[in-house]
Amino acid sequence: MQEKAEEIAQWMLSVVKEKGILKQEDVVSHIKEHYGAQYLYVNDLGHTSIDKEVKKIYKKLHKGRVAWDRDGFFWAWT
Repeated sequence: MQEKAEEIAQWMLSVVKEKGILKQEDVVSHIKEHYGAQYLYVNDLGHTSIDKEVKKIYKKLHKGRVAWDRDGFFWAWT
């Protein structure tokens, strides 16, 4: 699972670098299609969210160069 989590996080970083923005709904769709629901969960607000290990790896990879927009549900290159 760790290897796939790293693969997902790398993909996320490559998309945000290329496009400047990465919507959570796009990540959820990509994960469902390519990796399966085990890398997703439903949070307390009822939203589908990305596995915490994936987000932890993603955060290490971007080293603070990507910001999360809580209202828009997307990450953006800073």
